[in-house]
Amino acid sequence: MKFTGTERYVATSDLQMAVNAAVTLERPLLIKGEPGTGKTMLAEEVATALGMPLIAWHIKSTTKAQQGLYDYDAVSRLRDSQLGNDDVHDINNYIRKGKLWEAFTADEQVVLLIDEIDKADIEFPNDLLLELDKMEFHVYETGERVVAKRRPIVIITSNNEKELPDAFLRRCFFHFINFPSRETMQEIVDVHYPNITKDLVDEALDIFFDVRKIPGLKKKPSTSELVDWLKLLMSDQIPDGILKQRDATKAIPPLYGALLKNEQDVHLLERLAFMTRRDAK
Repeated sequence: MKFTGTERYVATSDLQMAVNAAVTLERPLLIKGEPGTGKTMLAEEVATALGMPLIAWHIKSTTKAQQGLYDYDAVSRLRDSQLGNDDVHDINNYIRKGKLWEAFTADEQVVLLIDEIDKADIEFPNDLLLELDKMEFHVYETGERVVAKRRPIVIITSNNEKELPDAFLRRCFFHFINFPSRETMQEIVDVHYPNITKDLVDEALDIFFDVRKIPGLKKKPSTSELVDWLKLLMSDQIPDGILKQRDATKAIPPLYGALLKNEQDVHLLERLAFMTRRDAK
């Protein structure tokens, strides 16, 4: 089976090659790129395209690698022993399976998403080296050895907020999702809004890429923000031709709240607009 994208997801040839190479090598696929470039959605669409279940593990700053394997609730077991609960005699009643355990013991091959691995502490990737390499782990409380029935397709995403250890990187197939070109962005828009008018898309893409080119932006608008912005522009509540009727001397686009996400960038565009008006006098 080869991944070639889906009706809902436009995958470049490089991205398709990366997914298929990782599957062939049986290595985790490490995906980096700007927020909003479809890294998480990629795992969902790979699962859909290959007809496999998706098991998603969304990482937080407090997540520990052990939680992906299992949790042992010793406190509950102690409490139940004090209360005379019969469950205390079976330690398995206090072990909760993690996402890796679920993926390893699934009856069919699955896609395992480890989402935003760079949110966790620096030791998190190293703590999973053996499990992701050998596809097995040991449950110390029961002496059980959990081995993957079928090796899952592992997709790991990172927003590049933190450097990952070399030992971890060595075990992955790496791909960086470049920000889409205008042509690819047009394809993405067509997937989301097949009936959108060409004039509106052309105007919107002109403004969108002009904003992204502005030096000094703290957060450049992403693909997902463009999609949200277009949805607003197509809304019945928004006047037709709002883009064409906009004041060319104003750097801030209409409905900018869908594109700009912090006050520093808004103030930057306001200053640019002021300078443009001053130079025009």
